[in-house]
Amino acid sequence: MKKIHFLHCHLAGFSFYDGVLAFEKLKIGTELQLKQDPTNHYDKYAVEIYYKEHKLGFIPRGMNKSIAKLLMVGINCFEARVQWVDGEAHPENQVGLIIYVVGKEA
Repeated sequence: MKKIHFLHCHLAGFSFYDGVLAFEKLKIGTELQLKQDPTNHYDKYAVEIYYKEHKLGFIPRGMNKSIAKLLMVGINCFEARVQWVDGEAHPENQVGLIIYVVGKEA
């Protein structure tokens, strides 16, 4: 599979969800799942980030629109992975992710 960098960011809302339950398992390169959140009243383009069954937070508002629109129509061409982990940082900056667009080999 061919993949290219799409974006990198921190996990918004990390301190409000299951981050504390999954933190010790998150290592650089750990695969994460993206899910569009159609019921989010605060952001119609909200994209949730999961590690297994643990909701970790969201892609920050303003960076999520393109991903959300593709997920809304059933296209998930993304691979999300942990890019950094810093237990000493502010809780909202402890974990970062990198998202790639994945396609077929030419």
